[in-house]
Amino acid sequence: MLPQHLVLFARCPQLGAVKRRLAADIGAVGAHKFYRQTLRDVAWRLGRDRRWKTWLAVTPDSAAGASGVWPVPPGTPIIGQGTGDLGARMARPFHMLPPGPVVIVGSDIPDIEAADIAAAFRALGDHDMVFGPAADGGYWLVGARRRPVVPQNLFANVRWSSAHALADTLANLGPKVRVAMVEERSDVDDGAAWRRWQIRKLAAKITR
Repeated sequence: MLPQHLVLFARCPQLGAVKRRLAADIGAVGAHKFYRQTLRDVAWRLGRDRRWKTWLAVTPDSAAGASGVWPVPPGTPIIGQGTGDLGARMARPFHMLPPGPVVIVGSDIPDIEAADIAAAFRALGDHDMVFGPAADGGYWLVGARRRPVVPQNLFANVRWSSAHALADTLANLGPKVRVAMVEERSDVDDGAAWRRWQIRKLAAKITR
């Protein structure tokens, strides 16, 4: 059985350089704290699971070797995302990692659970691609079986950060590509989303 690869996409967690839309609503310090905490929580929550190998793909590439920057489990491989737009950077793991299915997620989605990743890999057992839709028309997860190869134009002309991102990506797939969807999740990109997340977090504590 081929190994399963989970790739967490992350930006170097520097004050003022992450979650800028969120920072405009709650301040740069609050946005930085949210991003760093979420990166740490997601990386440890998913990275300790031995059902897959976890990689951290970072930008800028120069930060890959920075010690003490990345709050991830020891032994997590840290690689650069490379150059280009988001689509070009997301395409690289599908073509460069060792054989086996690949799932890519962002590191700034606090509600991701290991069960979500396991569901995505299960879906790739009998589908070519898997997506995790977001409420805003984008997606928080994309995965590929990689047998046959992933289409070179998978992310071509995708209107990122818009309500069209998922539809644009699906339009790049041929009619024979079998696609699965996992649970919808929401990223936290602005103050309204941040407040909804705070409410969910409080509700979860109350119901424990």
